[in-house]
Amino acid sequence: METERLIFREYTKNDFEHLYTMTSDPNVMKYIRHGNPWTKEETMQTLEKFIHWNKAGKGLLLAFNREDRQLVGTSGLIPQVIDGTDELEVGYWVREPYWRQGYGYEQANAWKEYGLQQGEKRLISLIQYGNAGSMRVAEKNGMTHEKDVDILGKQVAVFSIEV
Repeated sequence: METERLIFREYTKNDFEHLYTMTSDPNVMKYIRHGNPWTKEETMQTLEKFIHWNKAGKGLLLAFNREDRQLVGTSGLIPQVIDGTDELEVGYWVREPYWRQGYGYEQANAWKEYGLQQGEKRLISLIQYGNAGSMRVAEKNGMTHEKDVDILGKQVAVFSIEV
């Protein structure tokens, strides 16, 4: 998949360094999972999960700048279970050099449109409180705040869109 400024591709076993560039950055990881940089072991386990998801046609893909082929972030449709219900999350991370340039929305909107084109009737975004930028992206992406849930001891807002 491509957008105006981005090219996406699936993860491979050779992408550890790409993923670790993001997971080792405390600013990128502040609102992801436990809120701290990940160890190399956590990153490797997650890389394996991403590869497995990609084989099933879901999960996160790497996002590269079309112009200079630099890594911008990762995004995609992530399988989640919320309150016992299978959901599909529009998820994205953006590397800090690309913050405040519209890349979060560009990724989120592309994956929302893709999911809806694939016949999904409902999509969500899970956003930790304090991450005001991502909440704005979800709203701009046509999602509304539906409820709050506890994930790993953190209060997380569930934004959703239904067709």
